Amino acid sequence: MGSETDQRAVIMGLMLHSYAKQLIRRQKYEDALEILAMGEKSFSHCNPHFIEMVDNVPILQLDTVWCYLMLRDISSLSVAGIRLQKAREGIERAHGKDYSRVRLHQGGLYRAMALHLRLELLEGVVAYYSGHLDKSRKALTSAQEKFLKVHVPDESLSLVTSEGFEECDARRVLRMTNLDVGSAIDFLIEEEDKKVEKHEEDLKQRQEISEQESYGVTPMKEPVDFQRLKELVSIGYEKALAAEALRRNENDAQKALDDLTNPETNAAIQNDIEQRKSVEAAIKRLVSLGFERSSVVEAVSGGRTVEQAMQLLEQPQGLPNQPENANPTTSTPATTSASSIKNEDLGSTSNIDEVGDTSAHAGMDDGDVEMEKELADALSQADAISGDDVVVMEEGKAIEEYFSLLASAGGSSSETQTR
Repeated sequence: MGSETDQRAVIMGLMLHSYAKQLIRRQKYEDALEILAMGEKSFSHCNPHFIEMVDNVPILQLDTVWCYLMLRDISSLSVAGIRLQKAREGIERAHGKDYSRVRLHQGGLYRAMALHLRLELLEGVVAYYSGHLDKSRKALTSAQEKFLKVHVPDESLSLVTSEGFEECDARRVLRMTNLDVGSAIDFLIEEEDKKVEKHEEDLKQRQEISEQESYGVTPMKEPVDFQRLKELVSIGYEKALAAEALRRNENDAQKALDDLTNPETNAAIQNDIEQRKSVEAAIKRLVSLGFERSSVVEAVSGGRTVEQAMQLLEQPQGLPNQPENANPTTSTPATTSASSIKNEDLGSTSNIDEVGDTSAHAGMDDGDVEMEKELADALSQADAISGDDVVVMEEGKAIEEYFSLLASAGGSSSETQTR
């Protein structure tokens, strides 16, 4: 993946391109062009030698010119030849001459053929607006031949959709399986099973992350090592107790085991766990009553009971460290984290990690957070089906339209038009 800069550039470029594809599917071509431009800029920050090995940038160039066509942006189409030349060179470099690399790694040629169909169609359109009618006719004829090969017959499509699958997925997979209905259905069933399995794995991972966060972090701000935790649990120690021993000892399993086998330190750890549970329960209760979390954490410090903390929070002057007349119920998300409340506050070390918003979204505008979420969702939804997302119906219509334009300009005969 090259350097860290290359990795970041590629990931952002992929996310932006995927989001632009969603906009294209919703026919928001002007918005898609803006996102495609951002994606192109992101890819430009990557080492050229690395980016030349993949077909993402050439496809982005194709999608850009496709938006010009859908917007009937004649001025942009007339100068789009450079983009298409780069796209052709990049696709041939990534796929190999005559799809040789695609044959080796993908088995099926439909996706590659669909890409070349769009490329040749756009080359024909650009040639038409540049006044090169013979060149346009030649490119459109080649595109038409590929269209007839990748077009999915209605009969095959109906057989697959009758099994309950979406039409867009059925069409893509039929192209991938060379119109083999049986193979397409098997593939779609397998993909559905994979999605269910992935959902279960994601749920399990989120639960593990949530559990890990509940144990807090070590003095050096490291999370509790789950592998070492499992080792201690496997020899009979209670999970929360073992996790606290590891947390105190920077995940040193031997030191944690020494503490657990020492009656005094073991008892002290258990006492700390119980006190922390009591504090966390008090915080949760007060937050549920509408008080802001950071104020609640400060209020329960010093070993105060829930009632004492509530009285302090309800005082008009607020907490001692707050500005005068501050409203304790006003939400003012903190951007810092209190990793622990020390012994002099609670009588023991209590690992209360998240005070306020310390997530990756802290300090970001709502619009930025929403954009980040959409980009991440677009990338995470990619799978073996969505990777082959070139739908050729629009290409067929465009081929027919430009053959008609060529005919009216004294071009081709009716035999070469799309039926």
